[in-house]
Amino acid sequence: MKHVGCIGLGHIGHHLAANLLTAGYEVTVHDLDAAAARSLIENGAHWADSPAETARACEAVITCLPSVTAVTAVVAGEQGLLDGFAPGGTWIDMSTNDLHELQRLAALAAEKGVDTLEAPVTGGCHNASSGTITILVGGEDAAFERRRDIFEAVGGRILHIGPLGKASIIKVITNMLAFIHIAASAEAFMLAKRGGIDLRLAWEAIRASSGNSFILETESTTILGGSYDVGFSFDLCLKDMGFAMALGREVDVPLDIAGTVEQLFVRGRAHYGGQAEYAMVAKLLEEACGTDLRAPGFPTSLEEYLERMPRAAVD
Repeated sequence: MKHVGCIGLGHIGHHLAANLLTAGYEVTVHDLDAAAARSLIENGAHWADSPAETARACEAVITCLPSVTAVTAVVAGEQGLLDGFAPGGTWIDMSTNDLHELQRLAALAAEKGVDTLEAPVTGGCHNASSGTITILVGGEDAAFERRRDIFEAVGGRILHIGPLGKASIIKVITNMLAFIHIAASAEAFMLAKRGGIDLRLAWEAIRASSGNSFILETESTTILGGSYDVGFSFDLCLKDMGFAMALGREVDVPLDIAGTVEQLFVRGRAHYGGQAEYAMVAKLLEEACGTDLRAPGFPTSLEEYLERMPRAAVD
């Protein structure tokens, strides 16, 4: 039985660790908030007091962290992963990270005989929970094949994008599109509401049309239900949008639409706070128009939508 470590037990990381336990792996966990590990430990995970201790116990360690600073501290800081890994170990970063810092840390790991794979995920917490989330992998072919079983235990579709850094690029692109789609969905709903269309019918019509998107089908439902709860904050949104804008400058691609949407999220953070749900960008529009976007009978949470909405949409 392989022993895998998980550091960072937030919305996504907790599900990754839980899926590894379900698949029969021995799992050691660490997080700045020990309470985040409680249910995992109750289900058989081991606790480590530091990243270094995690690495000493495991063949591979997954990091799923909210910022570049956090990743750097966990990997190369005092009592970091590189203080604990034995040669032949693998660091798997499933965060949305800066590709240049990722490559710098990977070079430090290589000096110690440790492989690095980047494996950002896309598809939301609901797919992480069910083990069907898409995993975008970057790194050497041999390292990827050696750890493929770990990805198969926690995800659905697994795409090996290419060398280290390439998965970070496509991940930034997918997140950029998600942010654009949630803002566009809010504007579409407002046009429908002010045009006299029932929002449940509007959602179903768009869902069945060429205007559909994954975000409209899933996260936009939290706008109509009034919770806005998608498990992703304005702070995280703007971190990832910053990566996209920086990439655009680096490869000389103008990102006019993304730049406009980024400013919407800057306004949202200023108005509601950095930890507020990023779907609250729709609330900015609701307040500006003096019109709410509630749909009577619509699920109030993404989880409730996933449980009953596909059937309800057909009825």
